[in-house]
Amino acid sequence: MSSTTTQIRPITEDNVLHLFPDVNTLRATSHRTPINDQDLEGYDDEQIRLMEEVCIVLDNDDHPIGSASKKVCHLMKNINDGLLHRAFSVFLFNSQNRLLLQQRASEKITFPDMWTNTCCSHPLGVPGETGNTLDAAVMGVKRAAQRKLEQELGIKKAHVPLERFRFLTRIHYLAPSDGKWGEHEVDYILFIKADVDHAPNVNEVQKTRYVSKEDLKMMFEDNNLGFTPWFRLICQSMLFEWWEHLDEGLEKYLDEKEIRRM
Repeated sequence: MSSTTTQIRPITEDNVLHLFPDVNTLRATSHRTPINDQDLEGYDDEQIRLMEEVCIVLDNDDHPIGSASKKVCHLMKNINDGLLHRAFSVFLFNSQNRLLLQQRASEKITFPDMWTNTCCSHPLGVPGETGNTLDAAVMGVKRAAQRKLEQELGIKKAHVPLERFRFLTRIHYLAPSDGKWGEHEVDYILFIKADVDHAPNVNEVQKTRYVSKEDLKMMFEDNNLGFTPWFRLICQSMLFEWWEHLDEGLEKYLDEKEIRRM
C-alpha cells in the first residue's frame, strides 16, 4: 500500500475526547481488549493480546495528549478522523555497514509479510517511554527500541546500549494496510551500529537479511516483494544519503528538530 499525504483535521487536547471517546487523557498504562471483539476476530491470539498495548496519542506537533490502545490507534476509521500516535523505526547496521532487514510475520495484523527496517514499533504510555519534550521523547523511544529489539529479534539490551542509538529525525505519515487497519504516526528514526546475535520471534518475524545499499535497491526492483510504507518513504527520501555518511559526516543529519511531513 502506498502512503498518503497527512492532511487531515488537527487533533488537540481540547477536542480529542469529543472525536475519540476511547482515548484516555490520563495516560492509562493498560487498555483491555473486550472479549469477542469483532474487529479482531480471526487474528492470531498473541497479536490480539498485543493490541492491548498503550500507544501515546499526539497532537499534530508531537505533543502527547492522551493514550489509547494499539487497536484503537490502528483502525482506519479513527485514522481517517485524525487519530495520531508516536512510533519509532530502528535501522541496525553491522560492522560491514550492512543493514539488518526483517520480513514481518504472516500473523501480524497490519502489513503482514512485508519487508521493512530492523525494527518498527511504538513507545508505550508507561514510565520511561513517554516524553513531553523532544529530548525526553527521544530517550523514551530509545528505551522502547531496546525492548522491541529483544522481543522481536532476541537482541539483548546489553548489545544495543542506549548511548549507541543515534536519533536523526521524525516523519509524519499516514498509510492504509487494508480497509480496516493502517498507520498514522510521528515516527522517530534511530540508527545504531552494532554486531549482534539475533533469534527472531516467529510470531513477529518470518525472515531476516543483512543487505548492502546495492542489495536493497535490487530488492525494490523485485515486484514479488512487498515493503512497509514507512520503510519505502524513508528509503525514497533520505536513507541512502544517511547510509553513505554512516561512518563519517552523519553528525550533520542528527537531532533534527522539524518534523518531516510525508
